[in-house]
Amino acid sequence: MQSWTALRLTGFDLGIFDQAVRAYAHFELPRSPIKNVHHEFPPGFSLLGDHFTPVLALLAPLYWVWDDPRVLLFAQAALFAVGVPVVRRIARHCFAGADPLVVRRAADLGGLVYAVGWPLLNSSYNGFHEVAFAVPFTLLMLERGLARRYGAAACWALLLCATKEDMGLVAGAFGLVLAVRAHRAGDRTGRAAGVALALVGPLVSALAITWFLPAMGGPEGYYWSYGSLGADPGAALTHVLTAPWVLLQVSVTPFVKVAMLAWILGTLALLPLGSPTFLLAVPLLAERVLSDNPNHWPVINHYDAFLWPILVTASLETLARLHRNRRTAARRWALTALVLSSAAAVVLGLGLLVRPDFWTPSPDKRPLATAAEQIPDGATVEADNTIAPRLTARTHVVIADAVPRGADWVLLRVENRTFPFASTDDQAARAELLLAHGYTEVWRQDGTVLLHRTTRTPIPGMRVPGPDSTPVREAVPEDVGANLLLR
Repeated sequence: MQSWTALRLTGFDLGIFDQAVRAYAHFELPRSPIKNVHHEFPPGFSLLGDHFTPVLALLAPLYWVWDDPRVLLFAQAALFAVGVPVVRRIARHCFAGADPLVVRRAADLGGLVYAVGWPLLNSSYNGFHEVAFAVPFTLLMLERGLARRYGAAACWALLLCATKEDMGLVAGAFGLVLAVRAHRAGDRTGRAAGVALALVGPLVSALAITWFLPAMGGPEGYYWSYGSLGADPGAALTHVLTAPWVLLQVSVTPFVKVAMLAWILGTLALLPLGSPTFLLAVPLLAERVLSDNPNHWPVINHYDAFLWPILVTASLETLARLHRNRRTAARRWALTALVLSSAAAVVLGLGLLVRPDFWTPSPDKRPLATAAEQIPDGATVEADNTIAPRLTARTHVVIADAVPRGADWVLLRVENRTFPFASTDDQAARAELLLAHGYTEVWRQDGTVLLHRTTRTPIPGMRVPGPDSTPVREAVPEDVGANLLLR
């Protein structure tokens, strides 16, 4: 809630998810005008054509109780919190047979490291994402696998597949690890369950990507971010087969990708590498290091939260093996991991909680909240990305961008750059264009302007996406991805 209070949560992405889940609550497909208009999707486009996230429908009943974007923030916090007792059970499985005191300490350590993990703090800092479900589902899948409750493990794995289209690869990797472990233990049931998941998980991902998303209107290749490998999946596969070294070349270029891997693994003292469970993280890491999209490289977004359950579980498994073989080494590694992960958590989240200035909006954002209160319910609005989530529950809002949309109200900053504008000059020019073509300034303070459309004068360049609209992707700013920790 700190980010909400400080006006750090934006239309991209809290506003998008709020509009989508609210649509589910009204028994409609998950549509988001913020997403659709800005990226020029046709009217009525469903977010199920953007990402395979049907699990979000589970949150719809919450909107019957409280129709507010903050319900998503509370739900995400609760879903993350569910993982604490699950991690404690995982620790008990890993340290089964050890002294009761050791088991208790392992459970306490695992629960603590998980709960204050910097990936969860980052994800919460940035608002709500589908990772809210992926974290507990992954943990429950892993815990049920360790408990040899294979039917329950398979159910959680299938639910995990419904959180995002690529999570079937994680479920498949889990099945492979489960099958190998069960085979070594002579457990035929576990081996059969593992083989089934190893086949079904990737199949679900393949069907979601190649059939479901296109069937829901998803444009082909819209999220293809692997141009360094090939123009499309077929070209990339041919390139990799004929020149396999390109995988290593792309993975380390630019060097921030190497820094990302070092941070992710180093903050747990490299412990995840000692367990086969780390295999589950490989598809998610490969997606990021092979990507051309700079948004995938820093460690300040929500992507690392998908990895966190895997990394914590793998670390506990490694520590348990070290304890059985070398107790002194196990204690040293555990202490090192605790110190490193705690330090990372302080840098990327915990430290911000004790800073008063991070609990209040910055001076350039405060006027946005004041101006938003002047916009009447039910109005059509083009709003600054920062204030959009405060308007989704009572107006028809999209974010203000380079293209005029003809809304009744426009709320925009003109002296501080805001996504997706390239500069404050562009923002000021946008305001001047509207003032010259039918809009009246009704409020201005500290670089924030509120405009109201009083005449239907044609606006140059105005465009509203239609049935034949071609979706577009905006260019990523040059400073994104240049620094591992740049917010």
